[in-house]
Parts: sequence; structure tokens; C-alpha cells
Amino acid sequence: MNLEDPMEEYQNIVNALQKLGLSVYETRAFLALIILGVGSAETIAENARIPRTSAYKVLESLEEKGFVISSKGRPKMYKPEDLDILKERIIGEIEELFEKLQFVEDIFKDKGEPQLVYTIYGKEKVMKKIAEMIDSAENEIIISTPRMFEIRKILAKNIERAINRGVRIVVVTTPNQRVPESVIVYRRNGLIATDIVCDNKRAFLAAPELNACGYTDNPALASHLRHFIDLLIEKE
Repeated sequence: MNLEDPMEEYQNIVNALQKLGLSVYETRAFLALIILGVGSAETIAENARIPRTSAYKVLESLEEKGFVISSKGRPKMYKPEDLDILKERIIGEIEELFEKLQFVEDIFKDKGEPQLVYTIYGKEKVMKKIAEMIDSAENEIIISTPRMFEIRKILAKNIERAINRGVRIVVVTTPNQRVPESVIVYRRNGLIATDIVCDNKRAFLAAPELNACGYTDNPALASHLRHFIDLLIEKE
């Protein structure tokens, strides 16, 4: 800690939190809660210098990401997640990310030559690709993601249509995420990326904020990713 220049140290913390996927408002709200210990949305907004109209949305997003905990009373009160628990979860997520990177690297080494993987940038395009995969699935969709709330919100109709045509949907997500009815769900902590496999033919791996992804219609690569998700499901 650089105690001689607290503003510089504060900015370093802000930059680090944003690298973990927090927005500017989320970062301000979380740091305000660290200082306050507990507070209402109004109090947090005032101390974090964020618009009151945005406070509930920001705090809801922080809770979904596992950074804060809310009470059930009125007014709803918020407090930061225990820092030791948060640290352990983030380290676990980073370790999982590098396991997946190693997994992808090993696949390419095993094949001996590059496999065709499309890279897609931009959240709107990434969500469109997920929609295409769901709409084209004939038998099974496997989704492993910590952001099921967002996928469900944007692609609810696509998921519903897949269920109605008899597609088996398996979801691996974190304990605090809601999932559609009629899907098979497994709860796992420490998820960081979004992985999707359709019919063991197509595979998709997205960045934590769903703003970039890799996609392939190579069955061999899809099978490898399916195996990785199966290991995650079996993990206790």
C-alpha cells in the first residue's frame, strides 16, 4: 500500500477491480460498501457518487457477481461479501480460466495443425451467436456460465422454443443464478467463462463479460469442450 499517495493507491484498486469485470459504478459502490460496512442503496449511492436511479441496478449486478450480499427487509440493506471468501472465489476463477487456456492449447498441440475457430467481438454479436446455437440445436444444449441471468433475460424466447421442440438443456451455473424451468441444472462456484456445446458438434467459449468469444463447428473440438464441462459437473 502506498500510504504517501492515497489517491494513487485508490486508483490502483479501482483499476484492479475493473480488470475483474466491474464497471465504474460497480467499483465505486463496492468500495463505498467496504468503507461503510453496510448500507442502503440510497446511502451507498451518496457515498459512491453514483446516480440514485442507478443504485439498485448496480447493487443487483454486484450481488449477481458475488461481491455483495443483500438483506430481505425494507429498506433492503447491502454489505460486502467476506473478503476472504471473495479472494478464494476469484483465485479459483482465475485458476479455472488458465486450466481452460491450457486445455485449448493442448487440443491444438494434439491436432498438430490449426483448427478453424471463429473469433467474434462485441457483446451484441456474441449474444446473437448464442441465439443461433440455441435455435439450431436438435438434441442437446450444454451451457456452463456464471452469467445465466443475462442469457436468460435476453434469450428467454430462444430457450423456450428449444425446450418446446424437445431439446435437452443442461445448465451449469453459480448458486445465485435463476434458470428456466424444465432444464437440468448443476450449481458450481468459481465459474468465470461461458462455455456452450450443442449436439456435440458446435462449441463456444466466451470472455467473462460476453464481449468476445471463440466459436467452432469442429465436432472434435466440441467433444473436447463437452468433456471438460462433464468433469465440471462431476466435480464436488
